[in-house]
Amino acid sequence: MKNNKITKVLFVCLGNICRSPMAEFVMKDIVEKAGLSHEFEIASAATSTYEIGNPVYPPARQKLAEHGICCAGKTARQITKKDYEHYDYIVAMDQSNLRNLRAMLGDDKQGKISLLMDYTSRPADVADPWYTGDFQATWDDVNEGCSDLLTFIMDKNK
Repeated sequence: MKNNKITKVLFVCLGNICRSPMAEFVMKDIVEKAGLSHEFEIASAATSTYEIGNPVYPPARQKLAEHGICCAGKTARQITKKDYEHYDYIVAMDQSNLRNLRAMLGDDKQGKISLLMDYTSRPADVADPWYTGDFQATWDDVNEGCSDLLTFIMDKNK
C-alpha cells in the first residue's frame, strides 16, 4: 500500500450485534489470512442505542465460530461524529442504515459512507438475520462483501 497508511474500516448496522460485528470479524480474518493485519484498523458500530454494551448475538457468534472466527469481547457501541473523522470507510449493511448514517453524520463530503454489497457484483442489502433467522445467508453476503471490499481497497491503494 502507498505511504504505509493504515486503512480504517467501520462496519455499521442497526444494533451492532449481528451483521456489522460479523462483517468486522470476517474482514479481520480475511485481512489476517492475506498477511495485511498491520495495514488495517477494523471495527463496527450501531446506528441505534438499542443494544449498546451487549455482546454479539449468540447465533451470529456461532456462525463465526463455525468458520474458526472468534469475536469474544466485542460489545455493541453507537457510531459518533468522531468516527466519521477517524475512519476511511464507513460501510453500512443496508439502505435503512445508510439513511440513518447520513442523518447522524451529515453530508458525506469525503465520500466515506457506502453499502457493503455495493462492492460486489450483486448490490443489495446484507440479509438481516434478526428477522429471518438465516445466519447462513448473512454469512454469505458478509463474506462476499468483505472479500470484494478488500480487493477494492487494495486496488485503490496500489
